Amino acid sequence: MNEKYLQYVRQKRKKIGLSIGIFIFLVALGILIFHTMESNFSFKLSNKTVYVAGYGSGDFNCDGSDDQVEINQALEYVAKNPQFSTVYLKGPNTYVISDSILIGSNTILEGDETAVVKLKDNANWPVGKPIITQIDSIGVNRVTIKGFEINGNHDKNQDKTKGQGYYNMINFLDSKNIDVHGMYMHDGHGDGLRVERSSNIKLYNNKVYKLGHDGLFAIDCLNVEAWNNRITCRTNSGLRVWNSNHVKFHDNVIDSFYHWSAGGSGVIIEKSTGIVNDVEIYNNTIHNTYGPGIWLIGYGEAYSKEEAQNVHIYQNIFYDTGTNPSIDWVGGIMTSGFYDTLIENNVFDGVYHAAVIHLYPPSSTDSYSSIIDLSPQGTGYKTIVRNNIIVNTKQRTKNPNETGYAVINYLSKTHAFVLENNCLYNNTGGNYKKAKSATDIYIDPLFVNQNKHDYHLKPNSPCIGAGYLSSDSSKELEESEKEINIGRYS
Repeated sequence: MNEKYLQYVRQKRKKIGLSIGIFIFLVALGILIFHTMESNFSFKLSNKTVYVAGYGSGDFNCDGSDDQVEINQALEYVAKNPQFSTVYLKGPNTYVISDSILIGSNTILEGDETAVVKLKDNANWPVGKPIITQIDSIGVNRVTIKGFEINGNHDKNQDKTKGQGYYNMINFLDSKNIDVHGMYMHDGHGDGLRVERSSNIKLYNNKVYKLGHDGLFAIDCLNVEAWNNRITCRTNSGLRVWNSNHVKFHDNVIDSFYHWSAGGSGVIIEKSTGIVNDVEIYNNTIHNTYGPGIWLIGYGEAYSKEEAQNVHIYQNIFYDTGTNPSIDWVGGIMTSGFYDTLIENNVFDGVYHAAVIHLYPPSSTDSYSSIIDLSPQGTGYKTIVRNNIIVNTKQRTKNPNETGYAVINYLSKTHAFVLENNCLYNNTGGNYKKAKSATDIYIDPLFVNQNKHDYHLKPNSPCIGAGYLSSDSSKELEESEKEINIGRYS
């Protein structure tokens, strides 16, 4: 009896030991599998990009028709999985779209420079429907679009009119922290980047060519900056803000496509409501524009001085601006309705009509064909023009008589110039029309190579050290160099 019991106990111990061994093995195997899966999962999480391709190598793959479907699926996946941040369009490939691409907050839409988003032929979209826009009507935050090409396919959609809100390339409302860079946007009906009631907008390092409206159009926005863009206008302007504040446009090159429909100004600063009192435009090269190089226009109901003042335009180069033969409001800088505008240390060479003009068109029309009165309602508007070089101004093409001056004031009852230490030379019509200066000089500025638009000054230039030294300029200069040059370069 005892012997049988002991044998039973020994067998049970063997079974228990075997079970424990199996259990330990399974636990170890489970731990190994778990760590392997965790490692793989962690690797996937570290790769925060979802790829879209047109040849089977992406996470989402397009076939050249209705390609917005797969792109939007990728963007929706990123929106629902916050560990992902980027949708990447692989190239070389053309993604043909028949509907808008919809992007959410905290998202990067990026692509190879050989990746092309193209509007389909005969798209027949309604007015106001953009190529890329927000997924949420209440606005988005922290969106970056970069690196690829948008082809507006203008020539295969000519049933729609340019400049009337069709096929804007990128469009955001009520949004913030929008960053668009490294893009090539071309051949469109509408704007390149259009933003309304938004803030912290950046547009830089882009090539913009032959759009149907503005390269950038910011309406009722704050903190708008555009720099290092190469823009060729077709229908309207390169850079435009309307009722927007805290604006910086700098280091851009802007011109116009030479055609009868080649548009308007290089830059437009427009105010009808709200506050526009912090705008800087500097270090740009603006040339061969159809309209003025820069147009400042304040209009609408009467407003206080503090609502439209302190636009600072400096260290820009203007040449051959104002080529449009069909309008008379052309020139270098045309302004009305702004107080205390400061235009300093620019170069104007061969512009049409005049370098700086107080003038506004008699009226304009909006997208509903309503007539808009562009006349300012106040008085006492002042523009300070100092340390600029103005040479070779030409007569405008339309109504050329009494044009070709350096400075013209057509609004002398309400607007005044303060002209200080400018260099004026070889202007067809003369130096001033309804303006005067006691400190300007009238002599060849001696550029290094004017024919090649190198406006640096030769060592013997009379403009060296001849500039007006303001109190602000004095603070910026070292104690040992209490002088400033006339022109673009120090």
